[in-house]
Amino acid sequence: MAAELRLVSEREPPPEVSLDFEAFFAHESEMLLRRLWLVTRDRQEAEDLVQDAFIVVLERWERVQTMDDPTGYLYRVAFNAWRKRARRAARALQRLVSRPAGPQDHFASAEARTMIGSALESLTPRQRAALVLTELLEMTSEEAASVLGVRPVTVRVLSSQARASMRERIGLVDG
Repeated sequence: MAAELRLVSEREPPPEVSLDFEAFFAHESEMLLRRLWLVTRDRQEAEDLVQDAFIVVLERWERVQTMDDPTGYLYRVAFNAWRKRARRAARALQRLVSRPAGPQDHFASAEARTMIGSALESLTPRQRAALVLTELLEMTSEEAASVLGVRPVTVRVLSSQARASMRERIGLVDG
């Protein structure tokens, strides 16, 4: 445990450029894991990032081993991967927040439409017309009265009767 808590300044010097990939991995992996854990605060994510970074370095090892600072390149790859993950997570969260709540249940929607259609069919033609004009088309009782050729009070009475009948038919009546 004490070996894990070594300070960065107590670290051994970086491996020589001529070292093979396995030696480079053995020398750099633990310190990179600790630093990524400090950033992510999640050991599993830090381990994944370390693995991904070393895979990229291994794929380019012929070029990386001749660099002035292969360790710097390793860290740049690892931290770029972390930033990419963080941006992707932020975009996913934004999409989730801006999306309507929950997936649409098509079966429930179809059942509701069928139930409402059936309840509308049970109304008298005048009640149905008054309800559709005032509720669905959002007309005032005066506008609906003009369309139906009746007085506005008649439209209000017909709409009220229609709503009561629909509540009873659909089962929304207390009692």
